[in-house]
Amino acid sequence: MKILITGHNGFIGQNLFKHFMHKGHTVEGYEYVAGKFPDTVKYDQVIHLGAISSTVETNVEKIMLQNYDFSMQLIKKCINAGVPFQYASSASVYGNTDNFCESSAKNPNSAYAWSKYLFDREVETLLKIHPKTIIQGLRYFNVYGPGETHKQNQASPISKFILEAKTKGTVTIFENSENYLRDFVCVTDVCEIHDQMLHKKVSGIFNVGTSIATSFADIAQIISQKYQAKIVTVPMPNMLTHQYQTYTCADNSLLNTHVNIQFKTIKEYIEHDCN
Repeated sequence: MKILITGHNGFIGQNLFKHFMHKGHTVEGYEYVAGKFPDTVKYDQVIHLGAISSTVETNVEKIMLQNYDFSMQLIKKCINAGVPFQYASSASVYGNTDNFCESSAKNPNSAYAWSKYLFDREVETLLKIHPKTIIQGLRYFNVYGPGETHKQNQASPISKFILEAKTKGTVTIFENSENYLRDFVCVTDVCEIHDQMLHKKVSGIFNVGTSIATSFADIAQIISQKYQAKIVTVPMPNMLTHQYQTYTCADNSLLNTHVNIQFKTIKEYIEHDCN
């Protein structure tokens, strides 16, 4: 199979590129260039991951241009060419809630989340107009794993905590971190889900998480014990307080009807895979 992955230089893109190469597929990458688009006719599958993924980016015009406008042009090209289309959505569209079913109310709290929400809405409309087209939105929860160091402050707490523990002997967490719980899913599992869904002739938007929420404090404790690091508590920056999700936990009911996967636990990753 010939696969195009946009955003192939990003964290998930790099992992997915290697995953499909290892499976024997022909894989090509594409990075955003204003006004230019890949020739989708050449591919058997397009996987669209490219986006401005920073949740603190404030340039709304830039985000809409790359995350929404480019995505709309790309998906229309795939529809016209009859090429199946997978893309990365985000659990940030739900906002602060405890209901994470795909059909739940959405409350995006950042420009990034809004760009993902608006594209999801357009996808739902396109699926009604083009019911025979395969379009799969994978709504990522909190993805972590190897290859996200370049994201620096936007890396997952797991990777940031591990790096800090190794280099400084400390793990810095926000006050009340025992009350911040997230559904953390390993990038290797995300790649496997992409792979399994690739072979399913089904369209829709699907949550991609583990259905288990773990607190930042518990993660810090596991890392602290492994690296003999001291846990340091600091106040949350003001720039994060209005958009910080206190809880995420995927309802995987829909996804589980199509894939079969045993999710890696955070403890397994920290103890065995992150050295």
